[in-house]
Amino acid sequence: MAQPVPFDAAEYLDDEETIAEYLTAPLEDTNPDVFLAAVRDVVRARGMAQLAKDAGLGGESLHKLLAPGVKLPYDTMLKLLHALGIVSYGTTSSCTGLKPLLASAAKELRQINRQAIPRIIAKTT
Repeated sequence: MAQPVPFDAAEYLDDEETIAEYLTAPLEDTNPDVFLAAVRDVVRARGMAQLAKDAGLGGESLHKLLAPGVKLPYDTMLKLLHALGIVSYGTTSSCTGLKPLLASAAKELRQINRQAIPRIIAKTT
C-alpha cells in the first residue's frame, strides 16, 4: 500500500492572490487559532528567517511565537502582518478581505481595549 503524502499548504502559497485568499478564509471562523495557523503557513511559504528579520524579530523567537496555542501579542502580530506585506502603515494591500476587518480592529482597539479582536472576528461570521 502506498504511503500518503503529507499535505503542506505552504507549498501552494506562491503568489499574492493565493496568499490573500488563504488568509481571508479563516476570518470566517470565530477561533483565532485558525487564522494564526494560516499565518504560520504563509510565514513558512515566505521564509521564516527573512520574515523574522523584516518584522524585527529573531528567527527562533518568531518560531516560538507561531507555535500552536501561543497567544500572539497584538503588536507582534501587527509587525508580522507588516513584514508579510498584508498591512502597511495606515493602509492594507490588495487583500480586500482583510481590509475591513483590520480597519475595524484598529478603530476598536483604539477606542476600547485589546479584548475587541474576538468580537470583531465574530462579527465577520
